[in-house]
Amino acid sequence: MKTLIEEFGWNAGKVWKILSTKGPLKEEALRQNTKLAGDELWTAIGWLAREGKICRVNNMYKLGDTNLTPKIGSDAGKVWNTVARQGEMDVSTIARLNQITEVDAYQALGWLAREDKVQCQKIRSKEPKIKVTLK
Repeated sequence: MKTLIEEFGWNAGKVWKILSTKGPLKEEALRQNTKLAGDELWTAIGWLAREGKICRVNNMYKLGDTNLTPKIGSDAGKVWNTVARQGEMDVSTIARLNQITEVDAYQALGWLAREDKVQCQKIRSKEPKIKVTLK
């Protein structure tokens, strides 16, 4: 059984494969082609951004040298610092405390997962959530 972090990497591979086959795509088309939920896609984008393999031009994602480092990297620093100070928490709380969107928080989480700096676990509730701790 794959860990959640392994799943993030697997999903990043799906995104990379679709973009390498189909070329630049908008987020919705990328979600449809990969069959990933929003949070899965956003962590995959963060993962690929950390690897320097994905960029965003207007509303399109494409493979290439990343231009996402300033935003996602900065948010990853905020997320890491918040979890270091506060301890285990879910992504919604992380986003709220850092005054960033949940999309940004998930992308930052993908970045940190690629750096092997976090542990993640799905928690069951009304809506699926991810609980984050530091390694």
